[in-house]
Amino acid sequence: MNICCIGAGYVGGPTMAMIAKKATFCKVTVVDINQARIDAWNSAELPVYEPGLEEVVRECRGKNLFFSTDVDQAIRDADIIFVSVNTPTKTYGVGAGRAADLRYLELCARRIAEVAQGDKIIVEKSTLPVRTAESLKRVLHSNSNGYRFEVLSNPEFLAEGTAISDLEAPDRVLIGGDDTPSGQAAVETLVKVYNAWVPRERILTTNLWSSELTKLVSNALLAQRISSVNSISALCEATGADIDEVAFAAGKDTRIGPKFLKASVGFGGSCFQKDILNLVYLCEYYGLKEVAEYWESVVKINDWQKDRFVRSMIRTMFNTISGKKIAVLGFAFKKDTNDTRESAAIRVCASLLAEQAEVAVYDPQVTEKGIRDDLVYAGVPESQLARLSVVDDPYAALDQAHALAVLTEWDEFKSFDYDRIFTGMKKPAFAFDGRNILDRAKLREIGFEVHAIGKP
Repeated sequence: MNICCIGAGYVGGPTMAMIAKKATFCKVTVVDINQARIDAWNSAELPVYEPGLEEVVRECRGKNLFFSTDVDQAIRDADIIFVSVNTPTKTYGVGAGRAADLRYLELCARRIAEVAQGDKIIVEKSTLPVRTAESLKRVLHSNSNGYRFEVLSNPEFLAEGTAISDLEAPDRVLIGGDDTPSGQAAVETLVKVYNAWVPRERILTTNLWSSELTKLVSNALLAQRISSVNSISALCEATGADIDEVAFAAGKDTRIGPKFLKASVGFGGSCFQKDILNLVYLCEYYGLKEVAEYWESVVKINDWQKDRFVRSMIRTMFNTISGKKIAVLGFAFKKDTNDTRESAAIRVCASLLAEQAEVAVYDPQVTEKGIRDDLVYAGVPESQLARLSVVDDPYAALDQAHALAVLTEWDEFKSFDYDRIFTGMKKPAFAFDGRNILDRAKLREIGFEVHAIGKP
């Protein structure tokens, strides 16, 4: 079976690598028009950092896993075509700031229909608004040259940082298709691929619209839990309660459970905010104003939490951070990934630079170019970026700093030499723990003034 995946990003690359490893009867080709990205996938320096990914790619690449820019040939050869292109939030026109921008998806559909030389199964892998498949079908069938295209929805539920283990042992694989003989035959074809390593009972099949909506709802519910616990973290700080103790005790209720109840400076990543805003737009489109307002509040709380963190820093440091050096530890939106999309660090750093602070950033996986590009895209002017430095050693970031701010929970930050940190910093020295991973007692013992999310 020949499989093609259009899009060599954080979803397409790891997912196809795992399919190649587990479904050895498949030849898998990942294609992208970005030559530099494909070159990176074919090198020792992969464009995506994910624990365990390099080993899987090295095992399969050149055997039944290939990376190429020859999109047309891969489409012609494929039995199944996964579409895993970017679907960012629109920044223009109707639905700007909420709706998904589907231009790349439509371009893929038109290209598939134009160059295909036989019937194909098209699999939506990108996160999409409900009923996108209907539009996809219209584009494909209008340009089909007589060939038949069956459209399936197969949303990804990967958590970056644990994507390989998630792919190896998923909670569920969801496949949506039409309730027609040809639609169900296409579903079973894709089921066969995943069933090479996923138990059949974990492969769920639904109609197309249920599958598309499930992805949005899953991410919205997870993000809602984070915003909920972050809202309570503010109350904990006001009352002297400890958010970790409150969340732990609440999570012991089996109806609630412990997952996604970790307070932080705010959630990030490519999906949560985008998917919630997409859900908001859909609710508004269908006249469900109150439902739209409810879900929009999840995003508002998340932005408020980031701003609250910065306001706390400014207030603690005598109501001014102008000219003060602040070491920002971590720029990725979470540990074990180099993905910075919607990272809390972007908004925090932009705010610190706007307050005329000197900001030194360290992240073990994010490049200086990536950090600067993100801040430029966020609207930080060049005059402010002149006060930004990106270093390759956390202790260099901390040298002569007035404060440190932990924005990503990298494991290496848990094993700092606290005495060395304090010795190199300006006094008084402040620690702002946005991820609650530092040893607060030890920091206070050696002289730090420590402020952590939701902590007394």
